[in-house]
Amino acid sequence: MNLAATLAIALAMSTDAFAVAIGKGAALHRPQLKEALRTGLIFGVIEGLTPLVGWGLGKVAAPYVEAWDHWIAFTLLGVLGLRMIHASLTADEEEEEKPSSHGFWLLAITGFATSIDAMVVGASLAFIDANIFTTAGAIGLATFTMVTLGVMLGRGLGQLVGKRAELVGGLVLIAIGGLILYEHLSVG
Repeated sequence: MNLAATLAIALAMSTDAFAVAIGKGAALHRPQLKEALRTGLIFGVIEGLTPLVGWGLGKVAAPYVEAWDHWIAFTLLGVLGLRMIHASLTADEEEEEKPSSHGFWLLAITGFATSIDAMVVGASLAFIDANIFTTAGAIGLATFTMVTLGVMLGRGLGQLVGKRAELVGGLVLIAIGGLILYEHLSVG
């Protein structure tokens, strides 16, 4: 996997956390940089670790599915991308009650919830033998950056930008899944 694909995956994985960070920033009276950095760090660390877990699980399964690993990566990334696109196009039915403060555990649980997709990407990357440490580091750094920005921009931008970012992230995942499939089918 090349640098462009790694950066695209990192950006795509950070978009759902960015959308959540906008909401977190909107819930604060006046978001301070310290709170934004703290939130970004929590989300970034979690989002950087989950691809490693997924990769480990994928490596265990890789010898059994080696002949069709590219189809698995394509399917997982495609389904994940479609889920992100669907989420970006559907309106939230009810607005969640906004917390008065952002405690560590609330942020950690929210960070984990937004990182499940990164775990799936990690499992997908195990099938194509990509450098997971570079990819996980890029995902963690991108998430830290996007969440920090999202918290600071939250009051002004609201939910609209977050939904559009998730749409773009879904399209990027589908494109990368297609590229993986194309590269494997054109080699064989």
